Amino acid sequence: MIKLIISDLDGTLLTPDGKLPEKIFPLIRKLKAKSILFCAASGRQLVTLRHLFEPVKDDILYIAENGAVCAIADTVLRSLFLSREETDKILSEVSQINHIYPLYCTIDCAYYQDDDKTFTDFINASYFRSEKKNFDLLSDILPCKIAVFDELGPENNGFFPLTEKLKGLRVIQSGNGWMDVSDPRANKGDAVTFLQKHLGISYEECAAFGDHMNDYEMLLACKHAFVPENAYPFLKEKFSNIIPSNKEGGVLQQIEKILATC
Repeated sequence: MIKLIISDLDGTLLTPDGKLPEKIFPLIRKLKAKSILFCAASGRQLVTLRHLFEPVKDDILYIAENGAVCAIADTVLRSLFLSREETDKILSEVSQINHIYPLYCTIDCAYYQDDDKTFTDFINASYFRSEKKNFDLLSDILPCKIAVFDELGPENNGFFPLTEKLKGLRVIQSGNGWMDVSDPRANKGDAVTFLQKHLGISYEECAAFGDHMNDYEMLLACKHAFVPENAYPFLKEKFSNIIPSNKEGGVLQQIEKILATC
């Protein structure tokens, strides 16, 4: 029996215009009534996830910042931070590549110092709590990741240089023009494994939904792995359970099927 359902948001549970379908809330309540936990897993910050899931915010689990933060309700269970040395190295390398902009992500707030309109529009659309601030003033606050927006597309510009320069750190494309640089343990799959151990739930009792490469380890960590029709081609090759696209509400449909078997 499935006891934990984990879903990515952008490109998976969210609609193509970035909206959380209202139908998810009654489904989460139905899951809870059958002792099945729901976990929202995203590259977004914890405060944003709690805001998105306001009607059920104290009833679900969270994997935020692409695995750097794990929480249940309003309690942080695990957080992984970059060191000062690692942070300075990342910011230095990012500054040497044109058309990319760093976002300094802490548990409580995401900080930026560039005014590029496309960049700030994405921040305003995706981050509930953000602030413009010179990074030099953040020396006493360590980030859980540095998110990097690449206006030319990571695969065309910044991804390969950063991967080469930042060996030993995790550099991953997180969709929609973004990359994340973090502790190598900060991935959704490692976060799922942590939650499985913390909750006493096995691999066989977990289902996961994801559409992009930052979901790959998470899908591997769950026996029941589902990818939407709109998923990154590599994932559709690796995982056989293809569900309808996020436009068609594929995650909602599959959760309803899971509920029907419980």
